Amino acid sequence: MRKVVLGLVMIAMTASCANGSNKQQATGNVQEAQLQQEQISASQLGSRVEAPDFELNDINGKPLKLSSLRGKYVVLDFWGAWCRWCIKGIPEMKEAYKKYAGKFEILGIDCNDTEEKWKQAVAYYELPWLHVYNNKDSKVLEDYAIEGFPTKVIIDPEGRIVKTVIGEDPAFYTFLDSLFK
Repeated sequence: MRKVVLGLVMIAMTASCANGSNKQQATGNVQEAQLQQEQISASQLGSRVEAPDFELNDINGKPLKLSSLRGKYVVLDFWGAWCRWCIKGIPEMKEAYKKYAGKFEILGIDCNDTEEKWKQAVAYYELPWLHVYNNKDSKVLEDYAIEGFPTKVIIDPEGRIVKTVIGEDPAFYTFLDSLFK
């Protein structure tokens, strides 16, 4: 049900913003839906709880385990080539990745693409960070309570979740700035 509500709000915002009417109201509705989703995710996962470990195949078909990245901050970026907001945020993600090179790693987690479309999108957008393919049998979306895209989960060097940001939200970059001052 929450997925449907968030989806309908996003559709309404897209339609109303396209012609300029009700832009402020639609933006408020989206922000409210994002806040509700963050609260749901936080209640399901908590803050500073250990990030559920998983193993998925990387872009070269080799297994990559989340726990192998311990020792540095990791941003799990749940995204899809089909997701307009995910694609819109790529330039800022690239800037942050370059700005804080060596201080954190991004692990892009494909959501709802075919393997071929996912690989094409990674190549087309020249995404320099790590990527894994989230196959249909995976429980990663469920384990992280992901219901909206993009979603970014920030994990500390000890493997604990420190923040979840739903949507393409400037708060994610503000948090990175405060984290890596």
